Amino acid sequence: MKAFAKFPAFTATAILLSTIAAFCFFPEEMDRYPQAAELSVRTCAYEQGGIIRGPRAEKSIALIFTGGDFADGGGLIRRVLARKRVKASFFFTGDFFRFPANEDLITGLIADGHYIGPHSDKHLLYCFWEDRDRLLVQKKEFTGDIADNYREMEKFGISRQEARYFIPPYEWYNERIVAWAEEMGLILINYTPGTGSNADYTTPDMAEYRSSERIFDSIMAYEKSDPDGLNGFLLLLHIGTHPDRKDKFYYRLEELIGRLSSLDYVFVKVNELLVDCGS
Repeated sequence: MKAFAKFPAFTATAILLSTIAAFCFFPEEMDRYPQAAELSVRTCAYEQGGIIRGPRAEKSIALIFTGGDFADGGGLIRRVLARKRVKASFFFTGDFFRFPANEDLITGLIADGHYIGPHSDKHLLYCFWEDRDRLLVQKKEFTGDIADNYREMEKFGISRQEARYFIPPYEWYNERIVAWAEEMGLILINYTPGTGSNADYTTPDMAEYRSSERIFDSIMAYEKSDPDGLNGFLLLLHIGTHPDRKDKFYYRLEELIGRLSSLDYVFVKVNELLVDCGS
């Protein structure tokens, strides 16, 4: 995630009935996505065709970390996950893979058994913020950029077949991007909205800045308020953030894992959480 990008997000809470029913609400100015629909607690939730939440029948969470420009939290995150015996999922840009200083971190995460997936090569913005139906990239540019991302991954022994789940840059996309990804054999996913965890990249100069305390409290408040808690959640954080953010949320990661573990949540990789969400 580029630190100074405008970062929209959204909140969607499904009301479970015998047939589809859903509504959208917007607790904060960052949450601007339209509604997502679900069939039951055993189905997955989708937005614009991308998967945004796994089945809610079990207390399973997928911790996901994206990385582009910054990796300052990588070492600490890796140590915390190892200490807590948690497997997570990491999505990196091609530039992140290319940067020599990240090589040891990436090989270490692979050796630890975490999921490693693509996040685009050059962190392109696919569509307009105010009108997501209007694309900013052509299909050829999109496919070429993704192919370049995978070429860098292959240098670390990661094949496209074993890393089909893909998080779009800026976590912003539309149905055409999902369709193009599917044509390449990829499965587009995005974070589950509602907790504000994705705001851990924000810096104090931004109107949408969220302190680590506020983010932590928001995650726990959502866990209490949603009838399904955080079941099936794709909880997104960043592996590094701009130096202007001194209040790094990854320093709260061990506490967060401990708190959620005490509530009987189990942490799994995205390919485990979303195995029944479509191919």
